[in-house]
Amino acid sequence: MLDQLLQWDRDTFIYLNSLGIENHDVFWSYVTNFSTWIPLFILFIVLIFKAYPKKEAFWVLGTVLITLIVVGMTTYLVKEWVARLRPNNTEEINTLIRILKSPDGYSFFSGHSSSSFSITTSVFLFLKNKWKWSWLFYIWPLLFALSRIYVGVHYPLDLIVGALAGIFFAIFFHRLYHKMERTN
Repeated sequence: MLDQLLQWDRDTFIYLNSLGIENHDVFWSYVTNFSTWIPLFILFIVLIFKAYPKKEAFWVLGTVLITLIVVGMTTYLVKEWVARLRPNNTEEINTLIRILKSPDGYSFFSGHSSSSFSITTSVFLFLKNKWKWSWLFYIWPLLFALSRIYVGVHYPLDLIVGALAGIFFAIFFHRLYHKMERTN
């Protein structure tokens, strides 16, 4: 069963990666860089400070930051434990795929996916009742995660599990925040 799932993952990755068009390489290379999204992070901070009193806004941002730190540590530990090679480093398929980035390290699960979904879900949960359009923030992690297939460094399951991990931790820490808030 696991072998079938991994084969599906490889085949799906190869198919999706092969859909890449050279004219779009610059766009996807730009999207996949974390620094590209700094203006969005600034927007998140501004919106949080507009939605909450100053002291509470700092607590909200602290919760988002703690979530991100825990997600980052968990991602690192799982990558080291599972030790799945990235597609660009896998000899069986790296000649069949388009490779625009060549990071070392392991693939499962995606740090780009887990961190972007954790930040977005945290911000969404804190702002959904204050900004009706906050669901649009999910465009960022979707593009960010999909870019990892396009540039040749993550399988679909890496992205799916990363997204689920990020969402899980964001919900957990959001609930913990409100539980702590009620006790104060």
